[in-house]
Amino acid sequence: MEHLIYSIILAYFILGGIGFYLINRNKAPEIARESYTKFGVYFIIINTLFFSITIEPVVFHYLGILIVAVGNFELIRLFVKRKFQHTPFFVLSLVIFFILSAGLLVFSRAAENLILLTFLILSIFDSFSQISGQLFGKTKIMPNISPNKTWGGLIGGILISLFSVFLLKSLFRGTIPQLFLFTIGTVIFAFAGDVLASLYKRKYKVKDYSNLIPGHGGFLDRFDSLIAGGAWAAFAVHILKI
Repeated sequence: MEHLIYSIILAYFILGGIGFYLINRNKAPEIARESYTKFGVYFIIINTLFFSITIEPVVFHYLGILIVAVGNFELIRLFVKRKFQHTPFFVLSLVIFFILSAGLLVFSRAAENLILLTFLILSIFDSFSQISGQLFGKTKIMPNISPNKTWGGLIGGILISLFSVFLLKSLFRGTIPQLFLFTIGTVIFAFAGDVLASLYKRKYKVKDYSNLIPGHGGFLDRFDSLIAGGAWAAFAVHILKI
């Protein structure tokens, strides 16, 4: 089963690579190079998480702890760097982050199939919302908070995620309607997590949280959707009884 799923991941990466080529072929070399770096690093991250789940799931739990710890550090570091501005906003952000992080850590000890399915939904949504947004996105959703997000990207990411889960439905113990609700909830939480992370950066007037990951704006920039989507999955286990 893992071999089939990994084949699907590789097929999606090939499609993603074609999409990135179409997006970057007419761009300046330095911009294209940055985009390809981001794509390559993302490939490494996806492989690391995939094999941590399928080979030794406890490793994924420790990676979750690492993501939460570094994300918390980035939030506090930015607050301190901006000389403790907007303290009420910072406190509220930290509370939301702790709640979502607790959900992620609970999720990281869930059944392997549920972790793998959620991870795949998040990865597919994250990748193809970016690609479809750059190829077809015209109308921005919230330009003052996250200027790169478009309705075309959001809808494209959701549609491809919904199509993909039916290829992966053997990983899910519930019914098809439950799978549909689980997927919609996962992508909504992922999108919301991404928006909240962007809002925090806009509030403190920075482009990136850090330069810890090449081509990405920090751990939170890369893992915000995993934190929020994982929290939803931990919650959904109880409300959907799966």
